[in-house]
Amino acid sequence: MTRRRWVPEGTDQDVPNVARVYDCYLGGSHNFAADRELAREAVEMWPDLPLIMRANRAFMRRAVQFLAGEGITRFLDIGSGLPTFGPVHEVARVVQPKARVVYVDIDPVAVQHSRLLVADDPLCAAVEADMRDPAGLLGRPAVAELLRPREPVAALLLAVLHFVTDEESPARIVRELTAALPPGSALALSHGSREGRPDLVEKHEDLYARASAPLTMRTRAQIVALFDGFRLLEPGVVYLPEWRPQDPASVGPHPELFSGLAGVGLKP
Repeated sequence: MTRRRWVPEGTDQDVPNVARVYDCYLGGSHNFAADRELAREAVEMWPDLPLIMRANRAFMRRAVQFLAGEGITRFLDIGSGLPTFGPVHEVARVVQPKARVVYVDIDPVAVQHSRLLVADDPLCAAVEADMRDPAGLLGRPAVAELLRPREPVAALLLAVLHFVTDEESPARIVRELTAALPPGSALALSHGSREGRPDLVEKHEDLYARASAPLTMRTRAQIVALFDGFRLLEPGVVYLPEWRPQDPASVGPHPELFSGLAGVGLKP
């Protein structure tokens, strides 16, 4: 794939972009020098970051396959970022071969790359939208089509709400987005926590101040509150590796070092 195809004209390559920095942590190649520099500084400060990002992807896989096993065939991946090995539609189709997925991101590079990935897949789409404008996001034709049959939909908000400031109200965003979901739908969410490594929170937030979106890590209570209106599934909101691990021994003695909290809830 040439750079011409996945970099839309006018893309700012000088400001670190949070989706492309995440790609750096995962060892991807769809990023620029500014993204790699911020990722390098972040990992120097917090060496476990690549492991944390992989743990987030592993949570996605477990949550998606669990929900697919519960009969959900429609997935709305909000803040999907750059697709990496094992994107949501591939993960879901292990269980539901006809799963439909709409990928949503604000970053044009991420959206363009996702469109290339699913160009020949009639059950998938990628749209550019800002989750801070829920009405605009829900009004995108591909999203509206996903919701139109009023079948249960799994909304995925993975490692994205910590790029929403308090002033922008992540709780409002989740409430307005999930109000459009039919009964029986699900919310899978992960979020950077202040509790896991409190000694690094402020330094990390300061570093991300120069990225495309500031970072706001939150308390466990604030993250649990994002599931308002949903029935949290066991084991509740826990550190990333603790959510229904395939091998309990893989959690290790200090899951708090992964910092991110995750959970899945069902809409009555």
